[in-house]
Amino acid sequence: MATQGIISKTGTSQRVQAAATTPDYTRPLALVTSLFFMWGFLTCLNDILVPHLKSIFDLTYAQAMLVQFAFFSAYFLFSVPWSKIMNRVGYQGTMVVGLLTMACGAFLFVPAASATSYPLFLTALLILAAGITGLQVSANPYVDLLGKPETASSRLDLTQAFNSLGTTMVPKLGGWLILGAAPLAIEQLRQLAPEALHAYRVQQAASVKMPYTVISVVLVLLAVLIGRFKLPKVESEVSRAGEKTMDSIWKHRNLLLGAIGIFSYVGAEVSIGSFLVNYFGLPEIAGLSAKSAAGFVSFYWGGAMIGRFLGAILLRRLRAGYLLGVCAICAATLVTVSMSIGGHSAMWTILAVGLFNSVMFPTIFSLGVAELGPLTGSGSGILTMAIVGGAILPVIQGVIADRVGLHHAFFVPVICYVYILFYGLSGSKPNSERYA
Repeated sequence: MATQGIISKTGTSQRVQAAATTPDYTRPLALVTSLFFMWGFLTCLNDILVPHLKSIFDLTYAQAMLVQFAFFSAYFLFSVPWSKIMNRVGYQGTMVVGLLTMACGAFLFVPAASATSYPLFLTALLILAAGITGLQVSANPYVDLLGKPETASSRLDLTQAFNSLGTTMVPKLGGWLILGAAPLAIEQLRQLAPEALHAYRVQQAASVKMPYTVISVVLVLLAVLIGRFKLPKVESEVSRAGEKTMDSIWKHRNLLLGAIGIFSYVGAEVSIGSFLVNYFGLPEIAGLSAKSAAGFVSFYWGGAMIGRFLGAILLRRLRAGYLLGVCAICAATLVTVSMSIGGHSAMWTILAVGLFNSVMFPTIFSLGVAELGPLTGSGSGILTMAIVGGAILPVIQGVIADRVGLHHAFFVPVICYVYILFYGLSGSKPNSERYA
């Protein structure tokens, strides 16, 4: 995911020099995997921010989902610029700049909390996610290329497992740090005088200052570590200087349909995760407090972590598209069942979806960039842009939840999983298979 970042001023591509023995990439992969952990940690922290800011600012579900909209829209806005930066400064340089950008966004939470400004919170999230976008654009193709092509899906799935480790740790920790104080009910908020309401919001918003300040410092230290570490060069998927290619990304159906697959997967996963705290608080589901509900969200992301460790093994033995299709069927079935029943059964059914979400992103990504050759860099940018599904679909589900109720608004992820089933079984075939 990161490389040594040393490229010529003319922008020539980085390449792996052939060696008689297979290089040992354990150390660079371990270091780069820490980046997966960090952005998983920060992305999942949004699931704690959504109910927290919803209660502070008395927001509707749709308004609260602007947290995810601001965060995931960064992938659409900044993926192409980051691709250009990566081509200029290399993978390692992109990592460092991305981490420093993330640190700036995290630190901006402090003035946002002091001013109790929802727009400023959204701005901080946008900047934070802009930095994460830089890591995604360079990290995923780096892991995909750092080793044998036939084990790319397994390798990327394994590193994504540590992304899930970060998401698994956050709900409990974030709930303790941010949701520690019980929020006032909406009716109580609306009865407060303007001065009392402002004081309450300042006091509640202050709980994010310490966590995000620590995160900002950690990100700066990690940027220094990445910058000083000598990471191996890998073959960049950018054409060599003066080399022309007659190929086009628009000729690769697996890439284009894969972008829709990433859009659907991220949208479904974020839509479910964002609403879990509120979902478990419904009287017909579990009637839990926000702090208690946040602890159960760890099971959702923990299932994804376990599934990715298992998937790293299964993807070496099973056809990636077939495994993707099976997981999509299971996920769609579980969400449908959760909508159809109530009580704790509905809670545990929706939590089990995380296990089958596990292999979806790395598998779709690897299938999407298959056989792109020198176009893989551009293909990676397109797939990263498609993460904007995490911005759009949660807002759509929020609007639906405001009208029909949260319990029955989860049909949005079901539609996404149906598409992923199609992609795994048919849409993911590269040109060599389609034209064989």
